[in-house]
Amino acid sequence: MSSESAGAPQSPPPLTVSGEAQPLPTLFELFWQFMVIGAVSFGGGIIAYEQILLVEKKKWLDLDDFMATLAISQTMPGLNSVNMAVLTGDRLRGVLGAIAAGLGLILPGAAFVLIVGIAYMAKPDHPIANLILAGIAAGATGLLAAITYKIGQGHLRHIISCLIIITTFVLMSIFKLPLIVVLLIMAPVALFIYRPR
Repeated sequence: MSSESAGAPQSPPPLTVSGEAQPLPTLFELFWQFMVIGAVSFGGGIIAYEQILLVEKKKWLDLDDFMATLAISQTMPGLNSVNMAVLTGDRLRGVLGAIAAGLGLILPGAAFVLIVGIAYMAKPDHPIANLILAGIAAGATGLLAAITYKIGQGHLRHIISCLIIITTFVLMSIFKLPLIVVLLIMAPVALFIYRPR
């Protein structure tokens, strides 16, 4: 190997998803795509938009990679959607990709919350404000339910997976156990059931 080729900057390897080579996104494309998600989605529905972008639209991740990244993001401090953006950006373009994706996702929401917060503090008792907040909550719930079904529909066909889901729901919603306690109970059970054989 010559000294020139040794000192030349290495281009990033092509992205491979489901056995097919995909072009790597630019930093601006990462920033822009996640900014669009941050601008048009809200609440838990952001995960739905991220799944559509990453798996279906751009094919930057396959469904298994998306689920693995989502699982990791849920164990990290902070918002799942922001963690997801940072992890995906890092996977695709390294540290700069993580920064671009993270900033793109949070900038529209931060600007929106700032503007709405100023308006709400000016007239907190306005009836339209409560109607808007109720509509946003309903929309976010619907989006989250839709993406949960879309991602987990394969597991919903298996009785054991359904039992794990129902047990987790009962522990959190009926017994009101803290999330960390539920994880400590259910994670070992799920790992044992789905251990490699």
